[in-house]
Parts: sequence; C-alpha cells; structure tokens
Amino acid sequence: MRIVIIDDHPVVRQGVQQTLSLEKEMEVVGTASSCPDGVELINAQKPDMAIVDMKMPGGGGLELIRQARKLVPQCRFIILSSYASHREVSEAVSENVEGYILKEALPEELIAAVRLVARGRRYYDPEIMDSIVSKEEKDPLKDLTGRELEILQALAEGLNNRAIAEKLYISENTVKKHICNLLDKMEFNDRTQAALYAFSRGLSKEQGISE
Repeated sequence: MRIVIIDDHPVVRQGVQQTLSLEKEMEVVGTASSCPDGVELINAQKPDMAIVDMKMPGGGGLELIRQARKLVPQCRFIILSSYASHREVSEAVSENVEGYILKEALPEELIAAVRLVARGRRYYDPEIMDSIVSKEEKDPLKDLTGRELEILQALAEGLNNRAIAEKLYISENTVKKHICNLLDKMEFNDRTQAALYAFSRGLSKEQGISE
C-alpha cells in the first residue's frame, strides 16, 4: 500500500511516517507540508492513500481532497486533526472522506484506521463521535460567559457592532472578539446563525436571557 503524508508540522509527519514504516504492507512514498504541494505530490505519486492534516497553509485538508480526487480518484483519504468540531466532521462526511482520526490517537489506532480504510471501509475516531454526541446533548449557552450572553442577546435584537458597543460601553473591537468567541463555542458559521438561534431560544429584549 503506497501512502503519502501531508501535514505542516514536521514532528507529526515524521511520527506518522515512522509508525507506518514499521508495517510491511505500508510504504510512505512522499510527504508534503501544504495544500498545493500535497496536491502536486498526490498527482505525481498516484498513492493508494493520503493522510491529510485538516488545517494547512494554502488551504485546508478538505480543499486538498476536493482537488486531489479529480486527479487521482482511486486515492483514499484519512484526515488527521488535533481537534474536530461538529461542522468539520459534517463537512468531511459530505465530502465522502474515508477516515478521520485525532492526532492524539495511539499508533495502533492509526494503523487500524489505515487498514480499515484500505479495505474499503470508513473509520471515524470514536473520540470524535463521542464528542459530537455530548455536544448535541449539551446546552451550548452554558459555555458562554456573561458578556457573551449579553452580546448574543443583542444579536437576537438585530443590533450591529456599533450599537452593541454603545449599549454595553465597550469598543467595537471588543465586540468583534466576543462575537468570534461565541461563534466558535457554539460552532456557528456567522452571526446570522447565532442571532436566529438566540431568537429561537427567547433571548429577546422583552424576555431577557433565560437561566
């Protein structure tokens, strides 16, 4: 089985390569550290499998996979990531990515994932699935600070950044930082999604923030 590794962290590349090299049926035929170089490597080597970092210079792992599939459709892909949000996993599933494993996984787990994907199966790290289930069962509002809740309420009221800053007596830059933080915690793509969610939860001016 011919494999390439694409990750912008040298230690990760070397660690994965060393792990795979211990297996007789696995051969690492190249490594790369960015999305463009990774696409070029896959096109040149025509590997059976590519292990790809989710976030890299020049574009993320999913963008690399989209481009590489057009060039080498028989190649299978495993995403290797330090963290997996619900959105990232959903996007990976929608792109038919064959595997998704966390960087904290044990070497034997990585080997098992590679072998499973090579046989035409899918492998998604159990830690990822457990995390997603837990987040779906958990109220995302409980992760927000008091200030973030105030800003979420303001978003539900349709206020822009300047109006929020004036209302809470803080700068617009501070408002932007809080909005970025709450979007990340709640895993929303933009403020419109956050505002709609907040409105659906009754975070209106009349009702206030529910406990």
